[in-house]
Amino acid sequence: MPVTGVSGPFPPRFSEVAFVPMIDALRVLAADNPLVAFTTLLLVSLTLPPIFERLRLPGLVGLLLAGVMLGPSGLGLLDADGEIEKFFADVGKVYLMFVAALEIDLKEFSRNRDRSLVFGGLTFIMPLGGGILLGRLTGANWPAAILIGSLLASHTLLAYPIVMRLGTSRDECVTVTVGATIFTDIAALLVLAVCVSVQGGNFSPLGLGVQLAGLGLYAGAVLFGLDWAGKLYFRQTGDEQGNKFLFILLAVFLAAVGAQLIDIDKVVGAFLAGLAVNGVVGDGPVKEKVEFFGSVLFIPFFFVCTGLLLDVPVFLAALTDRLGLTLGLVLTLIGTKFMAAVIAGRWFHYGWLQILTMWSLSLPQVAATLAAALVGLQVGLIDAAVFNAVIVLMLITSLLGSITTSYFARQLPLPPTPVEHSDDPTWDWPAAPPLPNQPFVVVVPIANPLTQRNLIEMAALIARHENGHIVPLTIAPAHVHMDDANLSATLARSHELLQTAQAMSHERGTKAITQIRIDDDVAQGISRTAREQAAQLIVMGWSPTAGLRARLFGTLIDTVFWSTHCPVAVTRLQTAPVEMRRILMPIKMMTPQTVRTLRFAQVFAYTHTATLTLLHVSDRDRPPAEQQAFKRALAALMQEGPAVAHAIKFVRHDDPGAVILKAARYVDLVVLRSMRRRTAGGLAVSNVTHQVLQGLTGSVVLFGEPHS
Repeated sequence: MPVTGVSGPFPPRFSEVAFVPMIDALRVLAADNPLVAFTTLLLVSLTLPPIFERLRLPGLVGLLLAGVMLGPSGLGLLDADGEIEKFFADVGKVYLMFVAALEIDLKEFSRNRDRSLVFGGLTFIMPLGGGILLGRLTGANWPAAILIGSLLASHTLLAYPIVMRLGTSRDECVTVTVGATIFTDIAALLVLAVCVSVQGGNFSPLGLGVQLAGLGLYAGAVLFGLDWAGKLYFRQTGDEQGNKFLFILLAVFLAAVGAQLIDIDKVVGAFLAGLAVNGVVGDGPVKEKVEFFGSVLFIPFFFVCTGLLLDVPVFLAALTDRLGLTLGLVLTLIGTKFMAAVIAGRWFHYGWLQILTMWSLSLPQVAATLAAALVGLQVGLIDAAVFNAVIVLMLITSLLGSITTSYFARQLPLPPTPVEHSDDPTWDWPAAPPLPNQPFVVVVPIANPLTQRNLIEMAALIARHENGHIVPLTIAPAHVHMDDANLSATLARSHELLQTAQAMSHERGTKAITQIRIDDDVAQGISRTAREQAAQLIVMGWSPTAGLRARLFGTLIDTVFWSTHCPVAVTRLQTAPVEMRRILMPIKMMTPQTVRTLRFAQVFAYTHTATLTLLHVSDRDRPPAEQQAFKRALAALMQEGPAVAHAIKFVRHDDPGAVILKAARYVDLVVLRSMRRRTAGGLAVSNVTHQVLQGLTGSVVLFGEPHS
């Protein structure tokens, strides 16, 4: 019945009669049904991080803010003491520390071990001392003060993708900082374990010694035991990624439970498990899936549940009444990290840009800091005011570290040009040299008659240039019974495809040796055939890379790229290869992988009598002398390969992707390099390459290096 005597379009107290009851109903439903809380966490994790990243803010800020809004200080839909919330807070905290250890590059650490230990010791001890002093000055007892110091002592490599994108990740100052992470994280977690033990009333000199001895034995058992068990299990399971994934999950949570049995916090066990399986997993598809699973589920849930603990009045007090404590934490961290970088940098004879890059990379406090702060709050070592101040510290250092790293790292000189290394065989193409007395072999997997001709033509022309042959390959999915009618039909279609491929290859004057393989796994069938044939190159067509399934399980290309021993040229051709006369290859920096991609582009241009344009888009603040040296190195490099008509273009611009896309309008083919990096995808590329791939409408070849 309509309400009378009201001006305006809505009845009186509209929000109360419509909105409030709905929220109350959701609260009641959420209290009795964990499924509502789980659905809410999924919705928040899916929607908020992309929005905040578009605003140039870290996605974790949006997750924390969502926790505040949905928690007791906001709508009250989620409860920090709820069953599902407590579960995901614990699981996320464990998984966060596990992934932090899994992402540590042990090879880089061993390469610069001594310097990493020196900088790691300095960037741990100095913030630890500063934090202890600050804690005592603000009235904290000794265990709490030591914990505050340990919160400042570790660091998270949040800005590492920035130096990867800028091409300066191989600078020694960066590798030293990366290596220092393993020392600071382990030391900070050991301090946390001792502080928790003291807070529990179990402290005594003898008890401390026993606990440290037990921790040492446990660490050895985890590091060596899981490493041995992992290698043994991985050998037994072969290429079964599902079982490997489950083994890793079991390892991390088993280590976490074991740590609690010896009265050590579970995050210490999780970190040790990450270090233990780091070398076993390697940088392969299983590791990608492990990190992806955490990055889309456990870790976002952890940040949302952490936001539930934020008390808005206390958080505001940290910015007003307790501003001194908050500023003290921030300034102590910035100052002590800077002093550690200066001392270490001067010791190693680094320049100021390298010193400032080390400082900026070691600023962000996220993974170990937040996990340890949450443990400290739960056991009563720190109060809500300190916890909220740590959240402010995390937000400020995340932004400051990213901004300063971007500013200083882009001014570092690029890695040495390949002219100095031209006698190094790792700079030659192909990356996988043929066996003695073996010809150059190109494997061409075919399945689609519509794209078959372009693939065969490209492979045949390259093989002819290298005096080799091609291996057209079809994979027939295996069946339980070899007389299955479906298998027979598949084999018949495969024979037709291969006969056509052989005729096409002969048209180009190239020998073709056809192969049919029956295999349970198409990608592994391709990789194994390439190895059996001693192939130096695989040429294959594009496969879809979008969608949740592709991200979660990977694509055919992803798996081939990870498992093969030789380079892979992934093609998306809009015109026949023989009609391509203008080729564009963007070049960011000089690495062996870049040079091998350039050699591929040279060979392709030579076989097609095409022109090759090398395009380098640089930052506006790059010194002109450095640009000229880079240009001379490119010119010298072109002289070492097949003689093709070429041009070298340098453009100063802030958006490399836009420049490449504009230049691509006037060419027939763009050759891009795939660059491995730690991310949730399989065949990962840089952000610029991803932008170009999304915007390109013409033909493209993505040249990928085998993973080792």
